Amino acid sequence: MGGSDLTLSLIDPKLVLSHKFPEAEFSYDERDVAMYALGIGACGSDAVDGKELKYVHHIDGQSYIKVLPTFAALFPFKTSKGTGLDDVPGLEFDPRFLLHGQQYMEIYMPLPSNCCIENKVVIAGLHDKGKATIIELETTSYIKESGEALCMNRSTVYLRGAGGFSKSSPPFSYANYPVNQVSHVSIPKCNPAFVYEDHSQPSQALLYRLSGDYNPLHSDPMIAQAAGFSRPILHGLCTLGYAVRAIIKCICSGDETAVKSIFGRFLLHVYPGETLVTEMWPQGTKVVYQTKVKERSRAALSGYVVLKPYMASSL
Repeated sequence: MGGSDLTLSLIDPKLVLSHKFPEAEFSYDERDVAMYALGIGACGSDAVDGKELKYVHHIDGQSYIKVLPTFAALFPFKTSKGTGLDDVPGLEFDPRFLLHGQQYMEIYMPLPSNCCIENKVVIAGLHDKGKATIIELETTSYIKESGEALCMNRSTVYLRGAGGFSKSSPPFSYANYPVNQVSHVSIPKCNPAFVYEDHSQPSQALLYRLSGDYNPLHSDPMIAQAAGFSRPILHGLCTLGYAVRAIIKCICSGDETAVKSIFGRFLLHVYPGETLVTEMWPQGTKVVYQTKVKERSRAALSGYVVLKPYMASSL
């Protein structure tokens, strides 16, 4: 797929930024939680894993199964169709050329195993990059019964072929949050303190999509080939789930509630069935990580996880 396949689309920044997303609600239960855990490889190599069985089964007398923090990454998909951008006025783009570039998450309290959630969505950023547009969607999820904020997702999406809408120089750029809130991740030169290797299954994307992301790029061979891939690829958020699960297992002693915030930058597609190797560098309350595809010796994901102080002090 060459650059000539991209046709510039129309972007009207005033219309885009004035759009008001309707508030929407959804409910999930333990079945959804367990399905997600399996979708990101929990108990995939050991069905009785002592640190992961709690995500899919009631063990040791626990009343509810535990919830991995990256389960919150599903919430924006629960109240929107597709990417959530389909009905935004002034935003015309070819969905075949959409790339999920980054994901930032804040977890305000341990996620319950069943809940009714209300989502409030805003456009957090819009940037003209010439041959592409970057748009950032921020979804804050609240517990409907109490009104408490549970978590926040900020998704950065690249719309290739949809840039060049600025009328003047410098190019149009808007963000409603501090620029340094999500900083650049620098991978240390030294050897990682922890390394975790995990095999995804050939059917991993088909299992993960049951949690709500039905983009055919991850299931339809013809769609994948039209997008330039030899076969359907794994969801980027699935790869992020693998990485954070590795950090919880290796550094947090299996304590999923130790995670405060998560950032991931998607660098390379992953094919279901490939081996994911996550390298970790603890730095105070922050764990810098990089996840590589072993078969191709290339990094697919990099980022950091911020831990609660009680966990970081024990490292």
